[in-house]
Amino acid sequence: MATRTFTTLLMIGTFLFVLASGYIWSIAAVMAITIAVYREVIQIAHVPAKEKSVRWFKTMSWYFLITTEYFLYGESIIYYFTEIVMVDKFLLPFATHHRFISFMLYVMGFVFFVANLKKGQYRFQMAQFCYTHMALLLIVVQSHFIVENILEGLIWFVMPAALVVCNDTFAYICGFFWGRTPLIQLSPKKTVEGFVGGFIWTLLLGFGLTTILMRFDYLVCPVQDLGASAWSNVSCDPKNPVFTAVPWALPSNVVYIIKYLFRQDITEVWIAPVQLHAIVMACFASLIAPFGGFFASAVKRAFKIKDFGQSIPGHGGLTDRMDCQFLMGFFSHMYHQSFIKTYSVSVGSILALAINNLTAREQIELLERLQMYLSNQDILNSELLATSNINTIIQDAREKLIAYY
Repeated sequence: MATRTFTTLLMIGTFLFVLASGYIWSIAAVMAITIAVYREVIQIAHVPAKEKSVRWFKTMSWYFLITTEYFLYGESIIYYFTEIVMVDKFLLPFATHHRFISFMLYVMGFVFFVANLKKGQYRFQMAQFCYTHMALLLIVVQSHFIVENILEGLIWFVMPAALVVCNDTFAYICGFFWGRTPLIQLSPKKTVEGFVGGFIWTLLLGFGLTTILMRFDYLVCPVQDLGASAWSNVSCDPKNPVFTAVPWALPSNVVYIIKYLFRQDITEVWIAPVQLHAIVMACFASLIAPFGGFFASAVKRAFKIKDFGQSIPGHGGLTDRMDCQFLMGFFSHMYHQSFIKTYSVSVGSILALAINNLTAREQIELLERLQMYLSNQDILNSELLATSNINTIIQDAREKLIAYY
């Protein structure tokens, strides 16, 4: 327990340091953990593949990882560099044809796999191929949604992760001291007492933790600058309404009990909607997310191993600690998109829309009309515009397009 406690505190400290270092470092940490977990999971299947002399299994596993990462992160992070990518002649094709490039990369790996099927090993090789894709789906794809949570605001990354850690910690403590009844056959050490104790403490601490986290703009604001850190002047206006406390009327029975016990006439309390959302997430972290750990236990039983690795003293491998986090991060993303997210238009999205859907002639017309609008609103100096050669440049571009077509 001493070793486990020390490494837990060390991991929490490292997590907080990375969190304060900035958005880009948080994303990099998720990517590094994803790769490390994927390596541990693939390494399990690599042993029997090596024994059967299956060629290229490890190489193809890493190739499919790189292809998947390229597709997923290109789908999300690239839009934070839209102002750069969309105006660069070299990078623009990679942005506009990103999905097709990703698809062709995957097809190349698929063709390579089929070409290397070996007689007498078809069944085993197919099983290995499915195992690789299962790892990609359950690890890489789900971790991508954790990155999406970071981009929506660090609180949607910190809170779910903290809820899982809280549940895991108190389930372990309650099970250690009071556990008597086995919970599930896959994990003999898990007890009903630990499961219930973890659930109760996660609900309480989840509500309290959210009350603290929602006070920091660095955590609640969607990412606008990937290079920002905890020491940057991060702010957003308006904030998502879920972070604004509103009055909630108490039932008459509750009002009577409070008045009887504390001699206070309290008829309402101020609660931010995010605190209630945190309770829902705490329920998932306590009741559903542990099944990610049970699934990981089933994988270990199938391959007859105790832990996925020994990278964390007292805990095993990274996979043994992250098995619930991936499922929790996936749920948090879906929950946020369904019940919390407010949609807005950004410069990057408008620029991408104009470049991908307007012809060159229409883009020039848009530039001209935008210039006219800004001039009419006295945002641009009309006198300076008149003396500049911008109108000449636009007219020249228009004539070139007319001559070209």
